[in-house]
Amino acid sequence: MILATDLDGTFLGGDAAARAALYEWIARRRDEVVLIFVSGRGQEFMRELADTLPVRPDHCIGDVGTSVHSGPQLAPLCAVEDWLDGTWPEHAHARIVEVMRRHPQLREQQGCGGRRRSYLYDDADAAARAAATVEALGFDALTSDGRFFDVLPRGVQKGPTLLRTLAALGLPRQHTLVAGDTLNDLSMFDTGLAAVAVGNREPDLDRALASRPNVYRARAEGAAGVLDALERFHAGEEIHGFVAGHRLSP
Repeated sequence: MILATDLDGTFLGGDAAARAALYEWIARRRDEVVLIFVSGRGQEFMRELADTLPVRPDHCIGDVGTSVHSGPQLAPLCAVEDWLDGTWPEHAHARIVEVMRRHPQLREQQGCGGRRRSYLYDDADAAARAAATVEALGFDALTSDGRFFDVLPRGVQKGPTLLRTLAALGLPRQHTLVAGDTLNDLSMFDTGLAAVAVGNREPDLDRALASRPNVYRARAEGAAGVLDALERFHAGEEIHGFVAGHRLSP
């Protein structure tokens, strides 16, 4: 089976005991679980994290779906990275920087990689105006957690990149469980894959999931919520219309 999980607030969320229980569960089944990190964090952060956790990821989708590294050395996955290159024009960075000067209320995040530009905001109206500007330029704007603002290639987020990664690696969708907690995880839930939104999920995400039967809304927070869903999924129990990734008959 495949676990494709967000990091902050999800795989790394909850208390130390909950995280230890999740990591131990995966470690005991390491030969049958493919672990994919899917994060807004960059590849360097995830590579450093992989060296400290008791379970190491097999693949890392970083930078809100705009970079993919894979294998024991976490090297770029060319089959997906080539596609991502094609979505990000040569002068994208410069064009975005230029138009974002019209929106000084948003502050650029430092140290962000991938094919994106990232900002912080306090004023939702200012973020909405900036989103309209970058979308008119041909990019997508993604806000999450009431403070993060990402400018992404059109049609590229965590969900679409995850599907391309699964296809490139020959991994079955029906054996995949995704996990997340904020709006930048919504595109993963939109894939139709079996999913869990952990108990500490962003209220805006919770509202957006109201009509998605593939999503299990866990009560437990962070790692405990992931483990709850993972145990159910592994055992073939029903999770909001899904059994082990297969939709049940009505």
